[in-house]
Amino acid sequence: MSLLFITLTIALGFIISALLAPIFIPYLRRMKFGQSIREEGPQSHMKKAGTPTMGGLIFLVAIVVTTFGISYFTDTLTTQTVVLLLVLVGFGVLGFLDDFIKVVMKRNLGLTSLQKLIGQIVFSIAAYFLLQLGPFDTSIAIPFTSWSIDFGLVYVAFIVFWLVGFSNAVNLSDGLDGLVSGTASIAFATFGILAVLYNQNDAAIFAFSVTGALLGFLLFNKNPAKVFMGDTGSLALGGALAMLSIILKLELLLLLVGIIFVVETASVILQVISFKTRGKRIFKMSPIHHHFELSGWSEQKVVYVFWTVGFVAALVVLMLEVFV
Repeated sequence: MSLLFITLTIALGFIISALLAPIFIPYLRRMKFGQSIREEGPQSHMKKAGTPTMGGLIFLVAIVVTTFGISYFTDTLTTQTVVLLLVLVGFGVLGFLDDFIKVVMKRNLGLTSLQKLIGQIVFSIAAYFLLQLGPFDTSIAIPFTSWSIDFGLVYVAFIVFWLVGFSNAVNLSDGLDGLVSGTASIAFATFGILAVLYNQNDAAIFAFSVTGALLGFLLFNKNPAKVFMGDTGSLALGGALAMLSIILKLELLLLLVGIIFVVETASVILQVISFKTRGKRIFKMSPIHHHFELSGWSEQKVVYVFWTVGFVAALVVLMLEVFV
């Protein structure tokens, strides 16, 4: 895949997303799809109440159009492309239902945990069976080595675990203006570069489509955010990112490429375990981005630091993959 097509893919995703946002945002506002802010959160967030949510629809449309358009033009539309879009849209639908129930039907919890989990498992298993239509490798590579472990039939359980885990991880991380938009765009761009290096053009087109669409969305999602992606966007991004790592056979590298999402999730798990076993909290509030806010950091500082950590992790991964 040439630099020209990489640039074109990112640019197309960016332009579509940036053009759709001014159309979608007033519509979301008219429909009163405003975000509710939980009272136990940082008080500085209360001013965000009513900001339009479900903005993930903006970049989901941009990603689908860009991926199909570039893939068709370059004759690289494959089963893997379909699987990536299935997971993106499928998890996005779950997120949309969750947002819709919360915002429109005024049921604060949205979908129940069980309903959401069942939906995630269904789309994960569907993706597994679609992948089996072509050459399918059930092994998992150990990063930066020549070793791998073949999971055989158990690999389907890994796919479910990976997609459910990372979709929820990205969802947990979506608490500050531009945090997920920035970190996810870095992660997808990293996998896009690796896809090019390993001559997987179909995966590269998808990855760079997401990168461009997220950067276009970031224009309106950066502080002060004019729109939030909601579960519509965060669940879709997490599921798609996990599936991209699976298709590239770089599953475990996602732990480094998506280090922010891993740390955010770990902070919630540790907080719950500590409180239930010792009656004490480790952090002032979890996920950990709220801990830094309550420690005196401004929202922008937290976001910029997390972006930087994600960017450095991406550089380390790329250098190790190229030179080791």
